[in-house]
Amino acid sequence: MQKIQIAVAGGAEADAEEYETARVVGRLIAENRAVLICGGLGGVMEAACRGAQEQGGTTVGIISGTGDGNPYLGIVVRTGLGHGRNVLVAQSGDALIAVGGSYGTLSEIAIALKTGCPVFGLSTWEIEGVVSCMTPDEAVKRALEAAKVRAAGRSHP
Repeated sequence: MQKIQIAVAGGAEADAEEYETARVVGRLIAENRAVLICGGLGGVMEAACRGAQEQGGTTVGIISGTGDGNPYLGIVVRTGLGHGRNVLVAQSGDALIAVGGSYGTLSEIAIALKTGCPVFGLSTWEIEGVVSCMTPDEAVKRALEAAKVRAAGRSHP
């Protein structure tokens, strides 16, 4: 059986609250043996990867350039696509959790929603289709439930 993949979107810069929220999200994703996919840069992405790595989880960064991304990435996919990599991040998750963020995060949310990927938000864009969550526990629990349903549908022709 394939592992569930949860995409995490958020700003490359994060305040202390967003950073800690994303770190907890990453930890919970790893505790549930899901793979964390993100844009691989700093801020929310780094914090989520840090939390997952601290729990021994798998982290994948689909980065915009040719560098190494944040220090908590287990796997780095160097795209050279700039913001175009947001499509790859959004499409690689069985569900997406957005933490804070600006226009880059909005683009990942929009791509996910347009392609049927469930989106769960923590202090992020309040738009139709984004399920607003109060805590990292709620966001990860709901994302995992939705991801399992989506992944099950994908595994059967």
